[in-house]
Amino acid sequence: MTQAQRTSGERTGDGAPRSPARAADGPVSHDHDAPLFAAIDLGTNNCRLLIASPSGRSFRVVEAFSRIVRLGEGLSRTGQLDPAAMDRAIGALQVCAEKVRRRKPLRIRAVATQACRSAENGLEFVSRVEAETGLRLNIIAPREEAQLSVAGCLTLLDRSADAALVVDVGGGSTELSWVDLTDQRLDQAHKLPHSRLPIRAWISIPVGVVTLAERFPEGDCGDEVWFRAMVDHIRDEITPFTMADPMRPIFDAGRAHLVGTSGAITSLAGMHLGLKRYERARVDGLWLTRSDCDAAAQGLLRLDAAERAAQPCIGPDRADLVLAGAAILQAVQELWPCERVRVADRGLREGLLLSLMSERPNRRRRRRRSGPKLNALQPA
Repeated sequence: MTQAQRTSGERTGDGAPRSPARAADGPVSHDHDAPLFAAIDLGTNNCRLLIASPSGRSFRVVEAFSRIVRLGEGLSRTGQLDPAAMDRAIGALQVCAEKVRRRKPLRIRAVATQACRSAENGLEFVSRVEAETGLRLNIIAPREEAQLSVAGCLTLLDRSADAALVVDVGGGSTELSWVDLTDQRLDQAHKLPHSRLPIRAWISIPVGVVTLAERFPEGDCGDEVWFRAMVDHIRDEITPFTMADPMRPIFDAGRAHLVGTSGAITSLAGMHLGLKRYERARVDGLWLTRSDCDAAAQGLLRLDAAERAAQPCIGPDRADLVLAGAAILQAVQELWPCERVRVADRGLREGLLLSLMSERPNRRRRRRRSGPKLNALQPA
């Protein structure tokens, strides 16, 4: 794998995706002999939890939780995690910890990403999380974040194509991963550790929807000049990266597609469908054309923040971020043109679960009824 890192809610034809069986936020019944696995993803904008049991090549969710916490709010200006933002994240993690204690999973992994990576007080916050919730957060590197995002989207990859570019738009960073779809290892991808997936090149840029929106504050109403400035900023971040250039002929020949995973991209998809309320079953795995994406972005530009907040697939928590996400997607599409984009309402959290499940011993073990002590868990 080649690499480059630029440092210098639960809402969340090529074959329908084998989507994990989902639960709404809250508990559902399950086979008590089946082992459970838990994954927590604390990002710059969201805190997410999934608890699930293996089911064939995927899993069945028995507990799900997602809350927008904006941990990285103001981080780009101060270099520090804000006390109020840390309190919001701790509150969400306490909910996660309680759900984990009740479900007693065989294995758990909790990770933090760009906000904790870049904050001067990131490690101090991680220590506070363990002291107040019992959860041991592992701050993962950008490379692993990219790998896990791809792992979570594997069933959305169209194997009739030759390549895919997985675009994971987070709150504080964006990961791009170029995947070789001709690699036969994908036939048994559910058995592969995420570190062995056929990712030919990847880049992580320290810009996501929160940081981009803070860098380019919106006026009373978004306009083309403001939106174009965001697009150009992302282009400037990505353009120097050349390690994926050997795959350009595949994209130029139309034998590649994009996969977009983020709340902003699922919001664009909901707008495209004209949904009266968000429906994951209709959004996850949806194919959009580039013109569909452009039309959705243009429709959003005609709305002010209050009007965007009133949209059922956006809401007040994403109203000031969704156009930043649209700008990131447009920049990628301009640099790596693809006619087809597949929308993913899944990503790192699902990749974490699948990774935990692929690493479990072959010999079946019954879950310990007492469950693990949260503060004694070692990073998986």
